Amino acid sequence: MSRDFFAGYPASPADEAVSPDGRLRDDYAVLGPALERVGIAGLTAAATAAETEREARGVTVGSWSDGRQTVRPFPLDPVPRIVPAAEWSRVAAGVEQRHRALNAFLADAYRAAGRRRGDADRAPEVVRAGVLPEWAVAHSPGRHPDAVGQAWPGQPRAAVAAVDVLHTSTGDWVAATDHLRVPAGLGYALANRDSALAGLPELFDVAPADPWDAVPALRAGLGAAAPPACPGSPRIAVLSAGESDNAWFEHRLLADALGAPLARAADLWPRLDGGVEVSVGGVRHPVDVLYRRFDDGMLGAFRTPVGQSLDMLLSEAVRAGRLGLANVPGNGLADDTATYAWVPAMIRFYLGEEPLIGSLPTWVLADETQWAQVRDRLHEMVIKPVAGYGGRGTVFGPFCSAAELASLQAEVAAAPYRFVAQQPVESSTVPTLVDGALQPRRVDLRVFSVAGPAGTAEALRAPLTRVALGGGAGRGSKDTWLLG
Repeated sequence: MSRDFFAGYPASPADEAVSPDGRLRDDYAVLGPALERVGIAGLTAAATAAETEREARGVTVGSWSDGRQTVRPFPLDPVPRIVPAAEWSRVAAGVEQRHRALNAFLADAYRAAGRRRGDADRAPEVVRAGVLPEWAVAHSPGRHPDAVGQAWPGQPRAAVAAVDVLHTSTGDWVAATDHLRVPAGLGYALANRDSALAGLPELFDVAPADPWDAVPALRAGLGAAAPPACPGSPRIAVLSAGESDNAWFEHRLLADALGAPLARAADLWPRLDGGVEVSVGGVRHPVDVLYRRFDDGMLGAFRTPVGQSLDMLLSEAVRAGRLGLANVPGNGLADDTATYAWVPAMIRFYLGEEPLIGSLPTWVLADETQWAQVRDRLHEMVIKPVAGYGGRGTVFGPFCSAAELASLQAEVAAAPYRFVAQQPVESSTVPTLVDGALQPRRVDLRVFSVAGPAGTAEALRAPLTRVALGGGAGRGSKDTWLLG
């Protein structure tokens, strides 16, 4: 490919697609001829076409502020991101490993609460072995003691998990965040491929892996959450809070993809055998697995048609051996920002393996020694609240003013146990269409996995690339190509 197409593109050594001298890197060479034919004008037209197509389909995300929901389109950049086969193998294996270790931790931590009263030490094995301090489990804001009985014996508590993975400027892959509560984004990865094919079919001279091929694996992973007494093929339903949920579009798409009913609390009824059924069009259908798509804390806020709270209905069905929840409530214990610091140690303890992908250097400020190490370095750090799920409350020290740093210092010093500090990492960039020109923009990769039998996990070949658009435009996404 000639250098003319990327003339003026400010590539850095951290760019995945373009070298500093303006040439496409080998992994992106398959895109060269098509990009030459399409040109910037074609990419701009494709972006407009994708925007129209996504608006018609309702590909949106929502957010809440001051009691009001704002729904906006989820933009798709026309230049895909390529993940070569060797790189995907590394990432997938690392994500599967973290999923296995964190499921083992959840089983250990919640089994501890159910030990016999006569046991001399009721702490989890990982605590008794000195791998984690007891307070990290017992006093975690994500711990949900009532969740002990909301899984059937031996059930993997995280049927579906996700990891946000960064490709660093040095070429390494690191796990930035684990998601084991209600991982979102898989539906958007599927929608991105549809939009890309509709808006720019000219780019598909090669055939990247079809993310829709991951749907059977998702269905199998959800089916594995069915209780042992389940007769025949597990019957799955997707449980949503409805239009008020920020990912309502995704809930509808995944229900359609799975061929499963999309249910709300008002659609769930108790069965005579102790299970639940969902009402669809006036007809009730028994359900063995509920793919739960809203937060733990909302379960008690909804009522079923018989006046029973939703969490009570589900808990009774699980205890009766008639229902499996995917995911089980209480998984926040395993994916808060403090627990993240110990995941490498968990991998060694539970699996007897070395971590396959790295983690960000993290200081848990509840530990006095670690707090002392970073007390005077907050201006260099990313500060995250332990209870700040989904990135809420994150502060980037290098971008703070002097006044903001002083306020941050006072807040953290008043209650260090509420925070962790992480060392910033420079992630890779990919060419992104911004105001009619290609600009490097930072990307991450959300990789989804499903739990299988005997402590296994499988990464789904449908990752979601998110891109920082900049200029107040927030985040968008890219179609992700897995090649080879």
